[in-house]
Amino acid sequence: MTVHDLVLPPAERSLRAVLRRRPFTHHNRLAAGVVLANLVFALVGDWWGDQDVLTTLVVVNVALAALVRQQLVINLLFRLATSAPAHWPLRVRWTLGKVYHFGGLHVGGAVCAVAWFVPLAVITRGVLPIALSWTIFALLVAMTVLALPRFRARHHDLFERSHRFGGWTVLVLFGALAGVSNPVFLWPLALVVVSVALPWLRLRRVPVRIVSPSPHVALVSFDHGVTPFAGSSTAVSRNPLLEWHSFANVPAPGRSGFRLTISRAGDWTAKLIADQPSHLWVKGIPTAGVGNIDKLFRRVVWVATGSGIGPCLPHLLARTAPATLVWSTRDPRRTYGDALVDEILDAQPDAVVWDTAGQGKPDLVALAHDACRRFDAEAVICISNKQTTWHVVEELEARGIPAYGAIWDS
Repeated sequence: MTVHDLVLPPAERSLRAVLRRRPFTHHNRLAAGVVLANLVFALVGDWWGDQDVLTTLVVVNVALAALVRQQLVINLLFRLATSAPAHWPLRVRWTLGKVYHFGGLHVGGAVCAVAWFVPLAVITRGVLPIALSWTIFALLVAMTVLALPRFRARHHDLFERSHRFGGWTVLVLFGALAGVSNPVFLWPLALVVVSVALPWLRLRRVPVRIVSPSPHVALVSFDHGVTPFAGSSTAVSRNPLLEWHSFANVPAPGRSGFRLTISRAGDWTAKLIADQPSHLWVKGIPTAGVGNIDKLFRRVVWVATGSGIGPCLPHLLARTAPATLVWSTRDPRRTYGDALVDEILDAQPDAVVWDTAGQGKPDLVALAHDACRRFDAEAVICISNKQTTWHVVEELEARGIPAYGAIWDS
């Protein structure tokens, strides 16, 4: 089969199809919804000059921004969204599958907290409260600027550290401000502090075994008493205060522990592959990711490029939903080793494995659409780089096929 043999139907031109593309993603819709709710209150509420009301608005938005990123909350959101039975209308399940866009609530809450802090700081009186208010506001503005997508992409380490240390500092200062202004606000702030602290209470340095089938990939094995569920991710670090990286867990049915498939994609991964440390830091609990939405559908097509096969593999091994695989990668056996490729083919003997070294770059939209047609699948889940994922998801959804993939919002 060649890509030229496949016929891709034209994309829809309806308003509904347009609204499935950026910037009208569910992430942005949720962010806009939070902003709209705050705007409505700003227009009809009685808040000007009332310090307690303004503090409440700031605390509510801060709590929303923090709690929606908490691992237990994320797992709960996925559990609720994916509990819908498969006989529900596809359009309903299509929307529920977008649960991983919850980061829009984080963005909306954070932006509104900063906005409400302006009038709060303006009406605050007293030397210490004024100093605390404007210091908090300055930190919130700095964190917001550093979180802008383009800046975050170019300076991710700075973004990550500013959010970690800046966020901790804001909570401490906000607690001090509440203590000298109105101690009643210490209770909701305490809830936020607990949610932030919980993952760090499970911080552990654990042994790992690393195998590199090629200079481009590391297969990292963990067995420290945790066997995560298929579709979850784990954050790992070599320096827990400075830098964390999340990867999809690959548990094997009937075996304890799990693996991570890590490809060379920057300085951190390159160093890991080169020197292969004996221990890594982990924190928190396994956290649900986009792949979990497969259980909403009767049949699913998994589309992966390169090491994107890692997040797909646990679902294919555990058979969390009837599925077929389209995997595009360069020289799979040489890059990932015979053992991993054989494991994939044992789970998916009918998989389309496209070797880009010999076959060139494929049209993944056409391959996914064809696999969907042949397998009578209801949805496609794409695990690839940002540009490819967004392209595949948007083009398939423009042709009426529910499609999902990471949105790089964290």
